[in-house]
Amino acid sequence: MTGHVSSRLVLAARGLHAFHGRIEVVFGVDFALASGEILVVLGANGAGKSSLLTAIAGGIRSDGALELAGNSIAGLSTQQRAEKGLAFVPERRGNVFAPMSVAENLEIGLRLSPRDRRPHIRKGLFDLFPILREREDAQAGALSGGEQQMLAIAMALGREPSVLILDEPSQGLAPIIFDHLQRAFGILKDKGIALLIAEQNLPFAAQIADRYFVLSHGVVAAEGGKGDLSDHADMLDAYISE
Repeated sequence: MTGHVSSRLVLAARGLHAFHGRIEVVFGVDFALASGEILVVLGANGAGKSSLLTAIAGGIRSDGALELAGNSIAGLSTQQRAEKGLAFVPERRGNVFAPMSVAENLEIGLRLSPRDRRPHIRKGLFDLFPILREREDAQAGALSGGEQQMLAIAMALGREPSVLILDEPSQGLAPIIFDHLQRAFGILKDKGIALLIAEQNLPFAAQIADRYFVLSHGVVAAEGGKGDLSDHADMLDAYISE
């Protein structure tokens, strides 16, 4: 896609381990993510995808090196990581405030951005997801699952992060929503935002990924570039279906 800003390394992990309490669930993961790049994490349910992403966001304990824009974020809280440019949309649905309007939800997402930039950011979010402009006054709980997912992503972008982490963004959504997400991801790439996305939907991953790696039982089992997702679809599907 043309028009990318020059890429730079924005997020890197070396020997990253993640834990639920005392139980280790992710073992020594290494990756590097550049601005304007989409890195997809593939794997079956229970493979460690959500644990890895949650650990990067600061939601569970981790060991190992983790850097954002060249600075260590290991040991920082979820809030501190967000303030430094990391945005995370978990897998669970209900990442929006259902009784509030779309506009009110967006205002919550914008609350920590500079006041003078908020109109510009809000316009960019409506351009990213035009359906939200049409539903601005609607109650968030009345939106479809796909619309709620778009709203959750828009809220996460309200602080203008450098890295957006999405856990299973396509799960349970109608296929028509995939086109909206793919378009939005392309726009974010062109703006230089890096995306780290966990997915089980191999065809969707093949459409959006620049690179990927596969987690199996918390360990990186395979990795490759965009073309490999099609070339090795049978092998990858075996990992995802294990």
